[in-house]
Amino acid sequence: MMCDDAKLLLHAYLDDELGAGDSAAVAHHMRECPACTARFDAYATLHKALSQPELYHRASDALRQRWTASTAVAVTPPPRARRPRTPLSVAAAAGFVAALLLSGPAWLHLLRSGRAADALVADVVSGHVRSLQQQHLMDVVSTNQHTVKPWFEGKLDFAPRVKDLSDEGFPLAGGRLDAVEGRSVAVLVYKRRLHVINLYQWPVETGAVSPQTVAQEHGYTVIRWTDAGMQYIAISDVNESDLRQFVLAFQNDGGTAVAR
Repeated sequence: MMCDDAKLLLHAYLDDELGAGDSAAVAHHMRECPACTARFDAYATLHKALSQPELYHRASDALRQRWTASTAVAVTPPPRARRPRTPLSVAAAAGFVAALLLSGPAWLHLLRSGRAADALVADVVSGHVRSLQQQHLMDVVSTNQHTVKPWFEGKLDFAPRVKDLSDEGFPLAGGRLDAVEGRSVAVLVYKRRLHVINLYQWPVETGAVSPQTVAQEHGYTVIRWTDAGMQYIAISDVNESDLRQFVLAFQNDGGTAVAR
């Protein structure tokens, strides 16, 4: 231990506040350093002088009573004056309630629609994350669409639309069964360089074509649309531009899914 280190620890050593290791190091240093020993003796003398009982004097009762009273006054907060409610504020509140009652049904409808869409996207995101775990991505591994599509036969009540998009930069890698909103769905697995694209599809009641909707959830891009009675959802961690290009390439395919 050096003298500079010992100087920082002498007061704590004097008050017996050091651990066993530091206390032994300071004691060893003072055995070899007369300067630090002299400094410690001076601290000890001053400490002993300041601890003499005759240096302490009890405050008089008058002084203690006056100090206690002034402290109580200082910490007691003044009472707040209540402002009377004006007619204008009452009218504004009534207007807000009326507007809420008139627009309530519309907001409830939008809120329920939004929650249903969010739940669907959340379900697909969970399935996508689950598929990225080891041994969960594909039930059938093949780049041949004529191998992947027949694999679904007998496992679903519809024939999924399958196409190899290698020429467009999205080679088919395989497929698997998954579950969305409590029903079995087909999932086709495509690759974009080292990234995975999962394409979910299952039949829906409406046969109308819906426009694409894009969502960003937990770092994944999700694009969903309906076409010819089928719901499609593509999800990946590729950028949105690449996933849109994938969806366009898939939509340009002339094949259609068939319900059984």
